This record gives sequence, C-alpha cells and structure tokens, in this order.
Amino acid sequence: MLEVQLNEPIKSGESAIFEMRFEGQVPPVIRRAGKNSQEGVALSMAQWYPKMAEYDFEGWHADPYIGREFHGVWGDFDVKLTLDKNYTVGGTGNLQNPNEIGHGYGTKETKNDSDLLTWHFVAPNVHDFTWAADPNFVHDTLQVPDGPMLHFLYKKSLKRKYKKRWKDLQIPASEIMQYYSKNVGKYPYDQYSVIQGGDGGMEYGMCTLITGERTFEGLLGVTAHEIGHTWFQFLMASNESKHPWLDEGFAEYTCTLIENSILGVETSEPMKRHFNRYFELALSGKEQPMSTHADRFAYNKSYSISTYSKGALVLAQLRYIIGEENFWETLKKYYNDWAFKHPTPNDFMRCAEKTSGMELEWFLTDWTQTTNTIDYGVKDAVALEGQTIVTLERIGLMPMPVEVQVLMKDGRKKEYYIPLQMMRGERPLRNNETLLEDWAWAYPEYRFTVDVNPAKIESITIDVNKETADINKENNQLKI
Repeated sequence: MLEVQLNEPIKSGESAIFEMRFEGQVPPVIRRAGKNSQEGVALSMAQWYPKMAEYDFEGWHADPYIGREFHGVWGDFDVKLTLDKNYTVGGTGNLQNPNEIGHGYGTKETKNDSDLLTWHFVAPNVHDFTWAADPNFVHDTLQVPDGPMLHFLYKKSLKRKYKKRWKDLQIPASEIMQYYSKNVGKYPYDQYSVIQGGDGGMEYGMCTLITGERTFEGLLGVTAHEIGHTWFQFLMASNESKHPWLDEGFAEYTCTLIENSILGVETSEPMKRHFNRYFELALSGKEQPMSTHADRFAYNKSYSISTYSKGALVLAQLRYIIGEENFWETLKKYYNDWAFKHPTPNDFMRCAEKTSGMELEWFLTDWTQTTNTIDYGVKDAVALEGQTIVTLERIGLMPMPVEVQVLMKDGRKKEYYIPLQMMRGERPLRNNETLLEDWAWAYPEYRFTVDVNPAKIESITIDVNKETADINKENNQLKI
C-alpha cells in the first residue's frame, strides 16, 4: 500500500495528476495472476499496476487483494502494451490499432518488420484493467445480436476435446450475454473477452480469465458465472470485500438459471444444490453472518457457502417473498438506478421495496446479518363443528411468509397464503389461493380454519413447492 500525502486537499469537482514509474517482476501464477499458468498460458496480467483505492461515505477502502475479493474506482484507461510480435493479447478495452496488430483483430493486416508490437487499448468507465497474452492463442470472434463482439482466446495446444468445447461454448456465451441484457440491463461496452488464463475463474472489466481444461458443463458454468459478474460487479461495482454475496451470490443465482436452461438439468428445483449447501453450513455450527468481511471468514468453506450459495438464496427467497413479476422488475430497477454507482445491500433492498410495495428491512437484517434460520411446522389439526382448525408454528428465528396446501382425499386442493405483518403488504395471489390474516412476529403460533371436516383431508403441507430455505422439512407436513 502506497500512501500519498497531498500538499493541498482535492476539493469537490477538482482534479489532480499523479505521475508514477514502477517496475514489477511477474511471478508464477498465484491466485489468478502471473506467468506460466499450470495450463501453459504465458501471461495472466491481473492486479499488475498501482491501483487507486476507493474513498466513499464510509471512508477509505484500501484493502489489499489477498485472493478473495476486491473493490475499485471508476476510470478511463488508455493503455499501451509492447510485446514480442508473436504474442496474441486479449483483455479489457477496445483495441485502437487492429489493422496494425492483426492476430485476428483487424480487417486487413499491415506488414510490420519489427520484432515488437505495441497494442493500444482504450477502456472507458471501468474500475480495473486486465489482460492475458500467449504466442499460442487461438482467437475466435462472435457478434452478439444487438450486443458486443465476443472474443475467445485459448491455447492451440489444448487437447482436441478441450478445443472442441471452447468452440461449442461460443453460441451459449452469446445466449448468456443476451439473457443478462434482457433480464437485468443492456451491456454498455463494445466487446467482451473469454480468455484461458489464471487459475479457476475471475471476473474483470470487459473480460474473464478462466482455466480451459474443463468438461463442457464446467466451462459453460464458469463462463455464465463470470459473465454475470459483468452486471453484478463491473457495472454495479458494489464493495465485494464488505458484501461479497451481493456480487457472487447474484451471479451464482442467475447463472444457475442459465445453466439449467441451456443444459436442461434440475429444472424443477433449480436451486436444490444451493439449498443443500446452505443446509450443511447452517447445521454445522460454523456459519458466520453474510455481513462478515470477505477476508474475515474463519473457514474457506464457510466463506464459499455463505457468499455463493446463501448469497444466491437471497434472490431465491426474495423471489418467493415478493413474487415473480416484482422480482424481475427489481433486478431491472437495480441496474437502472445503480449501474456505475457502487450500490450497497441497502440500495438493492430499497429497489425491491419500491417494486413490491412491501417493507423488507427485516429480510435484509435477518438473512444477511445474523445466522437465524427458517423453520416452520404444521403443529396440529383438530375438528370443530365440522371444520378443521389448523395450527402452524414458527420454530426458527428467521421470519418468512407462509404458503399452505390442504390436500383432500378426493384429490382437490386448497391453497392458502399467510403474509408477515412486518411486510406491510403481500405478493400477488396465485390461482385459487386464499389470502389469510397477517402473521405477527410476536406470536410463535398461528391458527386458521379450513371449512372441511378433518375426515376428508389427506394432508396439510407448508411450502409444498420447496421454495424456502426451511432447515427442517420433516415438520412441514401433517398427514391426517
């Protein structure tokens, strides 16, 4: 960390110029960046230059990148890279001299007898600049309809099966870009590059570095996740260090829907894997609140599940609470209101409140700032004057609205919806659903009447569609 003491403060609306020369030795790849990756990529250049720290309403965010998350300042980048002419480069920004460079960028190549090429990139309004280079890169391109040019850079020396998967990835990658532009907001840049490099997968401005020797499902999944970061990190630029779930969880939720759509897997329960991972953590005794700083989690697994899977469940549970149409409107409003503005969790939840008309502070507090769990049960059902009095109970401390299905022995169903009083509203009712009185937090039990004799009832079930993160499904159903 370099501290620069100013002779005079920079006042609002003013600017200052810093001139700096620096030298660095590129290390072997370690957590995303460096030279000579395990798959043989020569240069994966992330975290490679002195980067400004963000200063905002909370003060300085001068957190070093130590392998988990990062936060950055918006800027316009003008970068020239001089390399051996055999190297092909991809990364952040728009190449300004494509015909001079060639390597699959220009429409015609200018003959250059020099052993060196200088690549000139300009990247407007991004908060990071990353690039990768290798003399053995294949460079493919694909134009996204009404969208950016996609660039794919991967090693010629990959085994045939891996190269085929990189080819097969390209149409789905275009579909992924179109999905996010349609459901969240339009991609604002001219290009996006999917590059073999680094280790694992990591998001950067206008590009991602991912390892290339994967199954097709693995390659598609990591690409969908990293492209999702373009919206939830590089366009929103929330503080990943303080709120990693606000980016990782949102990217994981949406990429899971995309993977299921393209691959046709787990379509009935798309979030099942994330539910199971969260249940494992919640019952382990090692869970920390999601509001924990990314670098302060005691266990890598706890960090991973809290940030990715429980973070994805923020959106899954919100969708359950406010309803389908309000949910997708919320994502669009979030983009429209907060792109390029560094939103916080509070800003996102205000968007959800405005689209749904509900109060949602309780959800943000309990789900992200505590380790409270959801656990509702059907306690009993008793006969009274030809009717059935159903008693539900809230066992966990995490509140949620409740859906109840009463299944008759003749196959008919009665559906009930019980909002929380603290929501100050309710989601739109579904077909044949009956709205019941609000459930107040102060009461651990709730009773309602079914106008049917218990002898005609087969079962009473909470959350029959398995949409909530209820940690004990055993008490969700009462057979009569």
